[in-house]
Amino acid sequence: MKIVAIANQKGGVGKTTTAVNLSAALAATCRRVLLIDLDAQGNATSCLTIKHQFSANSYTLLMQQNTLSQVIIPTRIPDLFLVPAVPDLAALDIELATQMEKEKRLHYVLKGEERPKIQEGEKQTYDYVFLDCPPGLGLTVLNALVAADAVIVPMQCDFFSLQGLVQLFSTVQRVKKNFNSHLCFCGIVFTMFEPRNNLNLQIAQDVESHFHDLVFKTKIPRNVRVREAPSYGKPVLLYDLQCSSSLAYIDLAKEFLRREKES
Repeated sequence: MKIVAIANQKGGVGKTTTAVNLSAALAATCRRVLLIDLDAQGNATSCLTIKHQFSANSYTLLMQQNTLSQVIIPTRIPDLFLVPAVPDLAALDIELATQMEKEKRLHYVLKGEERPKIQEGEKQTYDYVFLDCPPGLGLTVLNALVAADAVIVPMQCDFFSLQGLVQLFSTVQRVKKNFNSHLCFCGIVFTMFEPRNNLNLQIAQDVESHFHDLVFKTKIPRNVRVREAPSYGKPVLLYDLQCSSSLAYIDLAKEFLRREKES
């Protein structure tokens, strides 16, 4: 089981879209995938279900009110499972401020004694667990980085996203030094990419020249179908499989699996 955090300190760069559609694409290849929505906005939850109220969720999981097996729900996509989010996550930093080892709660859930017991006939584990992180650098993101094996960084090709990328690399290095020595970068993926935009092309070239093989070759193009899909409670892969963004996420999943095989 590999745990991958989808993170960027900057908001609006396609973290949730990437988490949902990469998870869906991998599940379509018969990988067993768990997506944990850690964002109080619950956008990943909205993309995979039309229900909005969940008594058992990622907040109750981190508050140790539920075990992992109690908060997992199936989605309409075979082999893709979800831990939904609720707005209460926004208060997590305050509620856990005085708790011991507050940054390791998710780590213990996914790798420690809180992992659910395997029932007879059930697959032993998930192939991949994706953590959809909120923007910023609060306690929720810290929990994700401490629990994760790797980080995927979605980013737009603009100056502010470039600043966020540099800050995130610094944050990951501090987490690696103090909490999680196994944490590494899986890669950077360009989202909402416009190949006819000179600024997009220039920033992409600069990032590729600096980070080399860490940058995924697959770029996710800007497409209106991506914005439409959540209103139907679907990832774009289910909403319009033939649109450019869906095809790009399928290619991203292939590239992700190829990197996994080579590592």
